[in-house]
Amino acid sequence: MIPEWKIWLTIIGLGAASFGLRFVFLGLIGDRAMPEWVLRHLRYTAVAVLPALIAPLVLWPSATGGTFDPLRFTAAMATLVVGYKTRNVVASILAGAAILISGNYLLP
Repeated sequence: MIPEWKIWLTIIGLGAASFGLRFVFLGLIGDRAMPEWVLRHLRYTAVAVLPALIAPLVLWPSATGGTFDPLRFTAAMATLVVGYKTRNVVASILAGAAILISGNYLLP
């Protein structure tokens, strides 16, 4: 069992580090214009973070005990294809959800 003071010290330390990291960008240089090369790289942040969050849930889902599930992979690929073809977020989400729900219903 971890002592309570170590847990609180960890929480406070992580909170201070998180605040400090944000303050450097927002508090110290937030009112200055950023160089074009920085802005160009910041545009790709969401594109890099979202697949990193979603890929483990598709490849090693906790619902199956961490084993690969072809149905989830198929639903994810359908979401990608519909999103790429239509450029419509709602349509891609609905397509992936429809495949996942219908696959869970139809397949044993």
